[in-house]
Parts: sequence; structure tokens; C-alpha cells
Amino acid sequence: MEALTKKKQSLHTICAQADHPPKDPYGSHTMPLYQTSTFRFKTAEAGRRYFAHEPGGATHGYSRLSNPTVERVEEVIAKMEGLDIEEDAEGLLFGSGMAAITTAIMALASGKRVLAQETLYGCTSQFLNEEAPGFGIGVVNVDPTDISAVKQAFMDYDDIAVVYLESVANPTMRVSDIEFIATIAHDHNALLVVDNTFATPYHLRPLTWGADLVAHSTTKYLNGHGSVVGGALAARKGFFEATKMRTYRKNFGGISGPFDAWLTLMGLKTFPLRMKQHDENGRKVAAWLRENPAVKRVCYIGDPSHPDAHTIRKQITDGFGGMIAFELKGGIEAGRRMMDRVKLCTLAVSLGTVDTLIQHPASMTHSVVKPEIRESAGITDGLVRLSVGIESADDIISDLQQSIM
Repeated sequence: MEALTKKKQSLHTICAQADHPPKDPYGSHTMPLYQTSTFRFKTAEAGRRYFAHEPGGATHGYSRLSNPTVERVEEVIAKMEGLDIEEDAEGLLFGSGMAAITTAIMALASGKRVLAQETLYGCTSQFLNEEAPGFGIGVVNVDPTDISAVKQAFMDYDDIAVVYLESVANPTMRVSDIEFIATIAHDHNALLVVDNTFATPYHLRPLTWGADLVAHSTTKYLNGHGSVVGGALAARKGFFEATKMRTYRKNFGGISGPFDAWLTLMGLKTFPLRMKQHDENGRKVAAWLRENPAVKRVCYIGDPSHPDAHTIRKQITDGFGGMIAFELKGGIEAGRRMMDRVKLCTLAVSLGTVDTLIQHPASMTHSVVKPEIRESAGITDGLVRLSVGIESADDIISDLQQSIM
């Protein structure tokens, strides 16, 4: 029988063996936690070569540059995101999702312009629209599900270097055609960066559809247990060298700590199993919400009437995940009242943990944003974001029922 190659390994196998250390000198079955700031050099020449990035140097020298535990997570995420492409992929791990995102934007768009999805995770939007211009980065916001608007932006601006979007928009759940947008971007010598936090490599791998760089908040589904704050980037082999991305990470100081990396490895071992249960529960909860008279609308990518249903059928595989946004008919007061009454669901920001998380943007995360600005981004007063966990779906529904009344 032909030997099992890296390319032939399934996502389940990659994750189940995520913490198997390929180079541990002691033969440890699980990846050791290299909780150290620095590493010994055998010779001064080995140290010189390491810092000069020359062959023959030490493998690791200082954990702000690289660390064996961190490196293992990078390898696993690269395998996951690069599963369907012919080339090898590579990964970089960061101390947070925002560290990954801001490092990518600074490295790729300095002195140029970013064409950004108009509805994005709040901190990403704030960085692009408030901080990035101070670093000489122009930003233009469009709805990437409107291809004509994307094309028009490239006609209006000749300095777009990066198109930035989310594979599933936070929190409106819109889905853009990555393949189509990648083609447009590449025709204009621009790069496509996709935040794949919501969809994860279980449901969607943007590199397969032509994206140049994939970003993650590993805080969410990849770790899955709410025990880590982290981020990652994945790209085709050679991308990070060509863009000096490692140098940017080194000098910005954004690398993940070894312990957070180790915890992420522990979470990745069960990643496909968790995602299957998130999906099964998500379907049941979404179906119940659609029938609830207190709910005005449900935003869920598994809904056949979703406005991007054609794109979802094309790109999304193996289910639809556990993220749901729904709008209560009673507006901001109904949302606030529901948040105060939940018992099983955890009233907290973030998402992708094994337990169900719920939040009401208008009275919580976006309460300081003017209502008209929230509305323009699709965040209505009654919108609730739900990250469906892996508890019993019946128990989740029972809690939603008693809190929504």
C-alpha cells in the first residue's frame, strides 16, 4: 500500500495527531511545553547564523522569534488550511487575532489602500478606519457580496493593495464569493486576505478558492475551550518570506506565548468532533428560532433562504457551524431583557467555545456606537448573536425559550 502522505491525511487525522512532536529528542508522545524565553547556542557561530537567518544556525534562539511549541501549532494550522491546494502551506501564530490581523495589514498595505468589507468584527473595523490611516493606509469600505461595488472600487482607486473580508461576516452572517473576489483582486495586482474565524477550516478553506492569506482568532473554535487568546495566519509556502511577515511579527512582538500555543494544540485534537456537534446543534436551534413568534428574522448560513445561498452551496462544506444571529421584535429592550434572563447560555462575548455564548450587541459591545451607524452595518437594536455550544440542543432551546418570553 502506498505510504500515507501529508497531502492525503484528512482533517480528522491532522487534528488527532496535532500534538505529536515530530522532532522531540526524548520521544514524547505529546508536544512538550517549551516554556522558555531563550535557548542555548552550541557555538557563537551557530548564534550568528540563527540571527542572520543563514543555513546551519540554531533551530531556535529566542521565543519572540520562534519556539518549538509555537512552531508545532503553526505547522498544524498550515496543514488544515492548505489541505486542498497543491502547494505546501505555512503558518504564523500570534498572541491574539488582532495581532495577526494588524500585522498582516501593516505588512501588506503600508502606503497603499485596503478595500474592506463594510461589516467586520468591531476591532478590525476600528483599526482599519481609525488607526490605519495614521500609518499611511487608505481604506474604502464596500459590501463584498455586491460584486459590482467591488469592481467599481477598483475603478475608483488605483492603489488598492489588499482586499479584506470575513468568510462569514460578523455578526450579519453574510458570505462573499471568495473565488470571484480573488480573481478581481489578482487582476488588479491586489492580494485577498480572508478572516476565516467563523467558518474555520472544517467548513471552508479560503486558500482553495484563491485567497492569498487566511487569518484566524485561535481564541475561538480552534482552541474551543475559552482558555486562550490567540491568532494565526496561513498562506502558501514562500508568502511570509516574500512579504517579510515574520520580520513584522518579530519587531511588533506579536508572537504567541508557548503556554497558549500548547493549550491550542490540546484543543485542536478534538476540533473536528466539536465542529460536528456545533453544526448539529446549530441546525436544531436555528429551526426553533425560525418558528418563534418573538423572533423577527434569523441569520444563519444553513437557511435555504439566506441571501447568499448560492455562494454558501459553492464554498461551505460539512454543515454550517454553530453561529446564529437573530433579531427580536421587541428591539433593544427585548434584547436586554433576554440577556438578563438566560441561565444555561453564558452571557459573554467571544464565540466558538464548547458552551453556548450569547450577547446583545446594541446593549453590550456596540452600545457606545450611534444607532444609525449600527443600523448601517446591519446591527439592529434587536439583534442577538448566539454561539451554539455542544451541550444538549434541547437544553439550549429550553433556556432560550424561558429567556425570550
